Amino acid sequence: MKSDIKQIFKLDFPWQTQDPFLFCVYHLDHYPKGNGELGPVDSLEGRNLGNDFIVKDGWRMYHGTAIPGFPAHPHRGFETITIANKGFCDHSDSLGAAGRFGEGDVQWMTAGSGVQHSEMFPLLHTEKENTLELFQIWLNLPKKNKFVDPHFKMLWHEDIPILNLEGGTIKIVSGNFNNQIAPDSAPDSWAAESENEVAVWLIKINANGTIKLPKAGNDTVRTIYFYEGDSLNISGELIHPNHGIEVDASKEIELKASTSEVKILVLQGKPINEPVAKYGPFVMNTDKELQDAMEEFRLTQFGGWPWRNPDHVHEANRGRFAKYPDGTIVEK
Repeated sequence: MKSDIKQIFKLDFPWQTQDPFLFCVYHLDHYPKGNGELGPVDSLEGRNLGNDFIVKDGWRMYHGTAIPGFPAHPHRGFETITIANKGFCDHSDSLGAAGRFGEGDVQWMTAGSGVQHSEMFPLLHTEKENTLELFQIWLNLPKKNKFVDPHFKMLWHEDIPILNLEGGTIKIVSGNFNNQIAPDSAPDSWAAESENEVAVWLIKINANGTIKLPKAGNDTVRTIYFYEGDSLNISGELIHPNHGIEVDASKEIELKASTSEVKILVLQGKPINEPVAKYGPFVMNTDKELQDAMEEFRLTQFGGWPWRNPDHVHEANRGRFAKYPDGTIVEK
């Protein structure tokens, strides 16, 4: 193995990550036409509704029973970065915030001291298929920020820089690339401090194209997730799709596609280097803090659920929008 490459691993569900990241999952579901009520027109018979993770007919209902997605569930102690490349996600939370985003938008949510939210995938199109392609990344919070107030913000796709190079394109969700800087992260994020070198890049490499990843600090970790294409050459080593590659971030890394376009996700950052205690949707520093989180959620429901249904979705004809806890509404 080349010295630039530290390890190569198979991409499972979810994907393996490194500190400061906790989790990364890639959803690709070829949903059928919608039934007019934001669910699939196809029969749901034979599915384990409420826990449907088997790719039957190319799609999954996840924890949804009529509409695919993830009904109300709690989080504490970390952040979710949700990239909706294709299709749409309907967000609702215990702060009264809501939104519909998709087609390249990104939601950055700091769970902090505790929040409930739902993430449903409305099938808006009744005349054509509703393909969903979505990444969800969990970025840890340092101990000092575990109990900050919950916060969410939208990075609309119109505002996310895309760097066009001869070899391909880089969508800069977080960090910077060749002096192109991403929109600000959530304010209490590990990514909000530039010295932590947090980067989230979506990269397309043209057929036979080459892109070079710039050097980062010696203690920064960088992982490349190769999820679409025929093959990828990294610093002279041939990599097949559906593999993750940890590389030496202190070196310039050359990525070369074969005769077809390649798509990769890059996650990078300096480790937080603090103890991690996690159980399901809670990520703390100690087991005692985990127990406290579960007890507090049992008692308070992190503020309760202000929506009629745990799988709340927005009107079928609603466009992309965000409603913030203070009542501010942004329509796109």
